[in-house]
Amino acid sequence: ELATLTGNGKRTSGASAFRMVDTAAAEVPAQSPYYYLSPGEMDEMREPLRPAVVVVGSGPIRIGQGIEFDYSCVHAAWALKEAGCSAVVVNNNPETVSTDFDISETLVFEPPCADEVEAAYRATHARGVMLAFGGQTAINLASELAERGVPIVGSDRESLDRAENREAFDAALARLGVARPPGRAARSFREARAAARELGFPVLVRPSFVLGGRAMEIVHNEAQLASYAESAPPIRADAPLLVDRYLPGLEVEVDAVYDGEDILIPGIFEHVERAGVHSGDSIAVFPPQRLDERWKQHIVEVTTNVARELRIKGLINIQFVLHDDELFIIEANPRASRTVPIIQKATGINIVAAATRIALGERLREMPLRTGLHPPPEYVVVKIPVFSFSKMRGVETMLGPEMKSTGEVLGIDATFPGALRKGFLAAGVRLPTSGGKILIADAGQGQPAVSEVLERYEELGHSVLHARGELDALALIRARAVDLVIALSAASPSETSDGYKIRRAAVEASIACLSSLDTARALAEALKATAGPPRSLQAYRTAETAVRA
Repeated sequence: ELATLTGNGKRTSGASAFRMVDTAAAEVPAQSPYYYLSPGEMDEMREPLRPAVVVVGSGPIRIGQGIEFDYSCVHAAWALKEAGCSAVVVNNNPETVSTDFDISETLVFEPPCADEVEAAYRATHARGVMLAFGGQTAINLASELAERGVPIVGSDRESLDRAENREAFDAALARLGVARPPGRAARSFREARAAARELGFPVLVRPSFVLGGRAMEIVHNEAQLASYAESAPPIRADAPLLVDRYLPGLEVEVDAVYDGEDILIPGIFEHVERAGVHSGDSIAVFPPQRLDERWKQHIVEVTTNVARELRIKGLINIQFVLHDDELFIIEANPRASRTVPIIQKATGINIVAAATRIALGERLREMPLRTGLHPPPEYVVVKIPVFSFSKMRGVETMLGPEMKSTGEVLGIDATFPGALRKGFLAAGVRLPTSGGKILIADAGQGQPAVSEVLERYEELGHSVLHARGELDALALIRARAVDLVIALSAASPSETSDGYKIRRAAVEASIACLSSLDTARALAEALKATAGPPRSLQAYRTAETAVRA
């Protein structure tokens, strides 16, 4: 009887039916927009009052896929409402904002899988589904949904496949004359070994369609490749192992919105750590500090050409590496990325809303937004990752291609060093004060780059202690006789290596430990700086608007 009052009142037999979550504890008929699937029950789904669009979320938050996609889904739902549509969100994490009662007109509290998304689409008579805001989990549904006749709103199945399929993407870049690190798709370990020999070590190996860099590793020799093959996900014909030559260099990242003709790029991110550290674990800087105008314009040109070639309709994220004065594309993601919330907050440009309206058929020129690359602000925003190593016993803290961070903070200041300093403090890094002791446990001590960084710390009044061996380093750490540990990456890390034991000891002693020389150099720059007074992001943006006016 409740179904007759609040829903369609249709009883289904075996098929999927939506039941309303009783938020009124049976006191009165519930008016909740929350639904769950229950086959063979009375269907209680209320048909939306306006044309509906299904927004697919990312499911439970975990390392590699988190709040950035919830943020994007929320802004997409709001943009749909402003465009006169009903947002139907499919997501199943109670800790996310996208599942709050006032975000969407209809919430299907179910895992964002093909069956659940199709059921939500058909029950609400939606015009289609949006996959670009739910991360890789949502994008991976494209083929199956298309085969079931569920239309994709925005970048369609073919566009997504051009970006996600290795051979198709390589062919697209070849047509454009855009460079990417040389690589091969291997469908067996034998093929992977042959590819590595041909490309030359070190190589970057990863399974297809990975999330958060999972099972991605830089391999330095054949023995390490064989060890990787034993623990990596199985190689399948439809999901080959990807083997790329590893190119160390300056990593750059772009989030853009493309409508088929015009492009909007609110800004360019530059990573502090060289390529090889997952973008979620690296320190990202906006606007870039080392890119000159020539490279910025080249990046805009390449981003535009790639978006056009892939036939993107909405968001695209591209990661580049600048190596030996040549620009290479590492990967292109036809979806929201983890930097979308940062660039939106830093610039005030709502690229999720713009992408949503493009998916509905609008053009950028019809929106109150300028196209092309926006001019950089007068302030600097630095993203610093946050890790939970102290709560994860035995986890290797050395950074690499597989994502390990569980959060991030922003440091904002008029200068890059000032923003760095604020970011490190916000991330909980205990900055050594003048006269502090810096322990260096380096796999390649004596190299010029290492010596140059250590000299910076000495110029700041710090004492640099060189560990004479693992036991010496562990004794100093356990006695808390040092303020900072720099334990640089070994070529073949393992739980039995000295570096691993030193890094874990530092974590357990609550001493900041850096595993990248680039991070150590940045921290030295932050220690030298005097940051400006605390100001809100809104204050910085208001001042910026006044300057431009």
